[in-house]
Amino acid sequence: MNVYFHTFGCKANQYDTELVRQAFADQGAVVVDDPAAADLAVVNSCTVTHESEAKLRRLVRHVSRVGHAETIVMGCAAALDGGTIAALPSVRAVVGGADPAVVLRAAGLSSPPGLSPVKQRGTTGKHRALLKIQDGCDEHCTFCATTLARGENRSRGVAELVEEARALAEHHAEIVLTGVHIGTYGLDTSPGVLTPGRRPGVNPPLSGLLETLIQAVPEVRFRLSSVEATEVDDTLARLFIEAPRNVAAHLHAPLQSGSDRVLKRMGRHWYTAASYGARIEWLAERLPVFGLGADVIAGFPGETEDDHDASLTLLHALPFTYLHVFPFSVRPDAPAAKLAGQVSPDLIKARARELRELGESKAKAYRAGRVGQRADGVVSGRIGGRVDVLTEDYLSVYLPSDRWDGRPRLAITVD
Repeated sequence: MNVYFHTFGCKANQYDTELVRQAFADQGAVVVDDPAAADLAVVNSCTVTHESEAKLRRLVRHVSRVGHAETIVMGCAAALDGGTIAALPSVRAVVGGADPAVVLRAAGLSSPPGLSPVKQRGTTGKHRALLKIQDGCDEHCTFCATTLARGENRSRGVAELVEEARALAEHHAEIVLTGVHIGTYGLDTSPGVLTPGRRPGVNPPLSGLLETLIQAVPEVRFRLSSVEATEVDDTLARLFIEAPRNVAAHLHAPLQSGSDRVLKRMGRHWYTAASYGARIEWLAERLPVFGLGADVIAGFPGETEDDHDASLTLLHALPFTYLHVFPFSVRPDAPAAKLAGQVSPDLIKARARELRELGESKAKAYRAGRVGQRADGVVSGRIGGRVDVLTEDYLSVYLPSDRWDGRPRLAITVD
């Protein structure tokens, strides 16, 4: 059986796809890059925005046109499907979630007992790997349908993660810790220990996990995929500052809005613009190199010009090196769809454009300031005769292939 895979969405989705891909390969399936050559297509879906679901539908229709493959759609959008996905051409099955055994059964294959994620190689390139430490989220942001699709926070055991990290370290120089809400790692198994910004706690589990991983696999660089700014406790901050070879100096800290009024409407109750900014400024003052990104939503229901200006003011003030801007998209299953004050599409588009222009300006300025400086790089791929090297602060530097000595991790000069 020839199987084609495609992933929409986040790094957690990428990890899930790799696990399913390995399960099919273990059953003798041949992974192909062209859907026209496939007997089966497995598509991992995303429900974050309306556009992500529209892209999913377009891909499924494309697969049905170019060849003879049937399609299995799994993941978040599949979990919330009311029949729309199932009705698309040549869809064999819709599987909520990403359990490899369930996807194999949907394809008419049996899964071997004891299927282990340690066997998989969740990669973002030959030398970078993904390690999903938890799934689900206990928060209920009003714009988000992911919680509905993935359920409550479920953390993996430390021993299992150490075993998988050791296996990944045999082939990769960087391991990215990913999940849906990694700042809450371990809180489901350690009652009473809560993250900063919520209730006082000692050594929140994410900090302990990262320390354990560094001790177990000291030769690789770990990177946090996305973590709330107010969930960066003192231990995590110390690791950023004192262990630059072990922890990438990069934080992707979702902001969503710089307006406290909008944050409350979003259901993001655990921080304010001031507490977010204070934690970021504290870190930035102590890190000589610091890649900083954020997610920002443009045009959330009820957002006024003053609210939008508050976001721009905070984004200008903090040392962001890039922004991910999302025009607000109604998710029918999420509470924000019913909020009063829906912003017009044209105004959402205009505000998103202004936010993106600011993000591009800050990215350009940050990179200009890094030109000529040394960086710790990990090779992430090859593009057109050049080697793509990712720095600790999340910059891509491209080296001519003939200047690369084959090492997966190397010191480079930013240009």
